[in-house]
Amino acid sequence: MSGDGAARAILLDFGGTIDADGVHWCPRFYAAYRLAGGSLAYEAFEPLFQTSEASLAGLPGIRTLGFRGAIEAQVRLLAALLPRGEGASAAAWARRLHDDAVAVVRRNRPVLERLGLRYRLGVVSNFTGNLEPCLEELDLRRVFRAVLDSTVVGVAKPDERIFREALADLGVSAERAWMVGDNPDADIRPAQALGLSTCWIAPPERVEPPDLAPTTRIARLTELERAVA
Repeated sequence: MSGDGAARAILLDFGGTIDADGVHWCPRFYAAYRLAGGSLAYEAFEPLFQTSEASLAGLPGIRTLGFRGAIEAQVRLLAALLPRGEGASAAAWARRLHDDAVAVVRRNRPVLERLGLRYRLGVVSNFTGNLEPCLEELDLRRVFRAVLDSTVVGVAKPDERIFREALADLGVSAERAWMVGDNPDADIRPAQALGLSTCWIAPPERVEPPDLAPTTRIARLTELERAVA
């Protein structure tokens, strides 16, 4: 750890970092869709996913939805965008996506609990206004001292203001904090620019951008304790 002493805080992204091993939302939705009987190619699916994501943020009542409810809502939005006759089962699709994410969260929860005994933990996520109820439902809210949902805060990553607000909430300087995330542009680069140490979580086969240079890299969150030690 560089700077003015040992690390005191760890900021983490949520989607793709805490609930998946560095895999973004769209590929996860697509994998569950195909297992539920969907047949579209990924190239055709991706723009529909982006549309559903924008619609989800404006859904009435979105700020009260927990993790399962938000997934089910987005699957319904996506299903309505699919070509007529598309055979994916929305119920099976949402269930598979939810169950896979919950299994990863269950595996990662003890890691976060242990880290919370040594560091001040915070979540910094580009989310749809309902990050707090999602964390409560997943039994994760209690381990975080700060939760910054971009919709609630009014600023989204990579804007440095959301990182600065998280650091202020935790009462630490950038030089004594880590940022852990799966998105090079939203998580790693802006945090590095502010002086945080950075941990990129990504599948081993993902090629690291040549200009990224995170402090360290892990393939799953269970490796984080060793990485920040």
